[in-house]
Amino acid sequence: MIMLLRKNQELSLKERFLNLNFIFIGIIILLASIGCITLYSVAGGKLSPWALNQAVRFGMGLLIMLIAALIQPEFYYKIATPFYIFTLVLLIIVDTVGHIGMGAQRWINLGFFNLQPSELMKIAIVLELAKYFSLTSYENIRTIKGIIIPVILVAVPVAFVMLQPDLGTSLMLLFCAVAMFYLAGVQWWKFALGAGAVIAATPVLWHFLHDYQKNRILTFLDPERDPLNTGYHIIQAKIALGSGGLWGKGFLSGTQSHLNFLPEPHTDFIFTTYSEEFGMMGGALVLFLNLILISYGYWFAFRIHNSNYFGKMVILGLNTNYFLYVFINIAMVTGLLPVVGIPLPLISYGGTVILTVMTSFGIMLSFYTNRDRELKK
Repeated sequence: MIMLLRKNQELSLKERFLNLNFIFIGIIILLASIGCITLYSVAGGKLSPWALNQAVRFGMGLLIMLIAALIQPEFYYKIATPFYIFTLVLLIIVDTVGHIGMGAQRWINLGFFNLQPSELMKIAIVLELAKYFSLTSYENIRTIKGIIIPVILVAVPVAFVMLQPDLGTSLMLLFCAVAMFYLAGVQWWKFALGAGAVIAATPVLWHFLHDYQKNRILTFLDPERDPLNTGYHIIQAKIALGSGGLWGKGFLSGTQSHLNFLPEPHTDFIFTTYSEEFGMMGGALVLFLNLILISYGYWFAFRIHNSNYFGKMVILGLNTNYFLYVFINIAMVTGLLPVVGIPLPLISYGGTVILTVMTSFGIMLSFYTNRDRELKK
């Protein structure tokens, strides 16, 4: 990797490319390869219907990531507010005329592709909050008045996502925003106050949950309460994880997924599919690669020029969003959290998710390659 020698000067396109972190990119490619291999196995040793499509989508995502990485950071500062408004409009559209699938109205059917605006909002909300915090003094952020606007910026899209309904994505948006608030300097007692208000309002919030969401929470607390219905998914997932043992049953030999005992073995529960065939060591490899990837992301943030607060916050927000994907999915399929329908990025089959995650990586790399210069606003 070429180190930057020209402090606070713009780099040429070639210099930006040569200063990309290729170890970071290599780990991304390795995780995506594991995903394609697992999807090939889930389909019974066939490229269709998932593995080939996933490979094509990842190829598109890789191209998008490289383009996003080579764009100057100032571009992301300028589009933060317009992109947030545009994505919010998409959320309103999807709540009114969106495509319905699996009991939820979360997509806009573009004919060749089902667009999920809530995934785009995960990028938009990070950019907008980072811009707000970069324009606001530290003293103002520590006041109640100073956080009213960012709270509204978060509350509005979260409410629209809840209406779809999509509890998992709305919680991810909320948790990512909370992390950014904390990193921006909001005092801990305000989080405690907010958590207390949520706990106090739990009986009211429970009333507004859909029946399947209530069942997911009750099943999380006691999976055996309905083993043939609501508890079936998590019980089968645990069986698959346990039956894999230390080294797994072998490639193409996972019985739980191939005999259709596992729910959604190619999306939300793909980690159990993979772990059944490659065992605890295979699962540990996926966790280790993700740990390195996430660690690199936080390291990127701390390498940014001190004056580029916007860039630091963007990387921290996007990397935290990726961390939440991995943490919630793994905790969900192992029974540590309720089942909320969060995929494992780069490995689970999906369109919008893989493209938005790759775009996020590209934005992070853009700020990292330009880490030694100030942001020109």
